[in-house]
Amino acid sequence: MEVKKKIPAKRVDIVSLKVVKESSVLYETRKISNPYDAYKLAKNFLIDSDREKFIVACLDTKNQPVNIQVVSIGSLNSAIVHPREVFKVAMLSNASNIICFHNHPSGNINPSGEDENITRRLKECGDILGIGLVDHIIVGDNDTYFSFKENNKI
Repeated sequence: MEVKKKIPAKRVDIVSLKVVKESSVLYETRKISNPYDAYKLAKNFLIDSDREKFIVACLDTKNQPVNIQVVSIGSLNSAIVHPREVFKVAMLSNASNIICFHNHPSGNINPSGEDENITRRLKECGDILGIGLVDHIIVGDNDTYFSFKENNKI
């Protein structure tokens, strides 16, 4: 007669998710109408940083910013960005659209091949989720930026 070992029951956690406001900033323009408006919102998070940072701004249906989250802080010349992390806060915020930003500590605003690849992936993922990627902006030195939208790359 074979004796079967009893497998202990697995405990499954019951969870809830929420967005926690850590602080806020005043945004005078209220609505983002063009890439420069978006740049003005994000530049203070990215200028003078010695490492590459990737942030996402979640927008409502009127393209008004709802919140901003730092998605990744990387090294001198790269930051690991995964669509799952970018869209997590957008979904929790019921965002209609997002704008992504990152800086190039070198000051050079030209997009790398990896910048173009992640932009394409984020656009595709956003299309699937129903959350539009309005723009991806690279922030450089001396009040310079590169907009994928303005340069017809999105």
